[in-house]
Amino acid sequence: MLKRKIEKDILRWLEDSEKALLIYGVRQAGKTFIIRECLKLANCDYIEFNLIRQPEIVDILDKAAGIDDLILKLSLYSNQKIIPEKTIFFFDEIQRYKEIVTRIKFLVEDKRFRYILSGSLLGVEIVNLKSAPVGYLQTLQMYPLDFEEFLQIFNVDEAVIEKLRSAFMARQPVDEVIHSKIMDMFQLYLIIGGMPAAVEKYRTTGNIDDVIDEHRAIIEQYKLDFTQYEEENRKLMITHIYELIPAEINEKNKRFMIADIKKNLRYDRIADSFTWLWKAGVALAVFNATEPTIPLLLNKKSSLFKLFLSDVGLLTTIYGKACKLKIVSQEKDINKGAVYENGIAQELYAHGYPLYYYNSKKKGELDFVVEHAGRVLPIEVKSGKDYEKHSALDNVMSVKEYAIEEAYVFTNDNVKVKGKLTYLPIYMVMFLKEDLIEFMDISAERFKI
Repeated sequence: MLKRKIEKDILRWLEDSEKALLIYGVRQAGKTFIIRECLKLANCDYIEFNLIRQPEIVDILDKAAGIDDLILKLSLYSNQKIIPEKTIFFFDEIQRYKEIVTRIKFLVEDKRFRYILSGSLLGVEIVNLKSAPVGYLQTLQMYPLDFEEFLQIFNVDEAVIEKLRSAFMARQPVDEVIHSKIMDMFQLYLIIGGMPAAVEKYRTTGNIDDVIDEHRAIIEQYKLDFTQYEEENRKLMITHIYELIPAEINEKNKRFMIADIKKNLRYDRIADSFTWLWKAGVALAVFNATEPTIPLLLNKKSSLFKLFLSDVGLLTTIYGKACKLKIVSQEKDINKGAVYENGIAQELYAHGYPLYYYNSKKKGELDFVVEHAGRVLPIEVKSGKDYEKHSALDNVMSVKEYAIEEAYVFTNDNVKVKGKLTYLPIYMVMFLKEDLIEFMDISAERFKI
C-alpha cells in the first residue's frame, strides 16, 4: 500500500475536529485512495459520493429544502443506514458542485454528521466563490509523492533515511555505498515521478512502458480538464502553454518566453491562462524576485516566471523513452538540467515553499531563492561535474547588503562545505522543509504599562 505523509493529518482530523475537511490538489495525486484508507484504518462509518460518476448527487445538494431534507435524500440514494454523530459523508470530485464549499458551514453547524470534501482544480473553481466558510473548514493540499515517500514505497529502510537526515543536519558526507544507492533511486524517481498510479505500476510490474502509459493517460486527462472546466476562448491557449513547458525549461534561459507563443503578444492578454495552470496545480510557477531580500513576496515580479510540470515523471515521459534510459544509465551526453530543476521545484513546492528565482544582468541568475527560517536561502542545481563554478551565486553572496548567511548547491556528489556554501547530494532536497521561526515574546502582558 502507498503510504503518504498526509495520513497523519487526516487521522488527526478524524480523532478530534468539529470542522469539515477539504483535501485538494492536482488530479491523480491519490486523494480519494488515501481518504478511503484512513477512514478504513480508523474504522469509520462513512458514505462516499462521487459527483462526477453520480451527477444525481449534485441535483440533491442543489435542490435540498434544508438539512433534514438533504440527509433523507442522501440516505435513500445510498441505501445505507446513516447514524448521527457517527456517519461521515465523503463527497469526492466536488469541482462539479463548487457551491458545496460555501454551504458546508450550515452542515457543520448542524453537528449531527461530519464531512470530508475532495476534488481537483479547486484553486481554479473556488476562486470565484463569493464567500468561504471561515472557521468551519480545514484544508489540506495533496501533492504527488515526494522523494522520501518514494523511497519508503520501495522499501528503503527508515534507518537509512535517518542516517541521511543526520548527515544533512550535521553537514557531513554520507557513506559512499549508501550515497551511490540513493543516487540511483533518485534517478529512478526522475523517470517514474510521484504520481501514485505510475509508482504503483512500476512497483508491481517493473515495466517502464507501463509507467509511460500511465503518464500519457494522466497528461491526456489534464488536457481534457482544460477543455471541460475552462471558458471556450481560453481552452486552446491553456493547452498550448502547457505543451510548451518542456521545451521552455530545456532552454539555457528557462524563463517562459511569451514570444514563443506568438510574436508581439502581451503577457496581460493571456495572464489568466497562466494563472489557470498553476492554480489547477498542473504547472508550478517560479516567480522572479527583483532582489534576494526578505520578504521575497514584496520583490515578486508576477509577469516574469519559470514554469515547471507538477510531476517530473510526466516531464521525462514527454522528453521520450530514450531520455529516461539515459537518465537511469547516467550517460554523460544528456543535459539533465531541466529534469533536475523540475525535480527540485516539485520537492520544494510539496514542502511548502513559495518559489522564486533571481536574475540580474550584472550578477547573473540563481535557480531558486526561498525563505527558510526567516532568511533568504539561494539554491543552485548542478547536474554536471563543474558544480563548483557558480559565478552568479558568488556575486550574490558577496553583496554585504543582502547579508545571506548560507546557500545550497545540489549536485550528484557527496556533502561538502566551503565557507557559506553547502554542496549537497540532489536527493537531500527531501530534508529541506519550511522551518517556522522561533518568535520573540510578543504577548500582550509584555507590553502592559
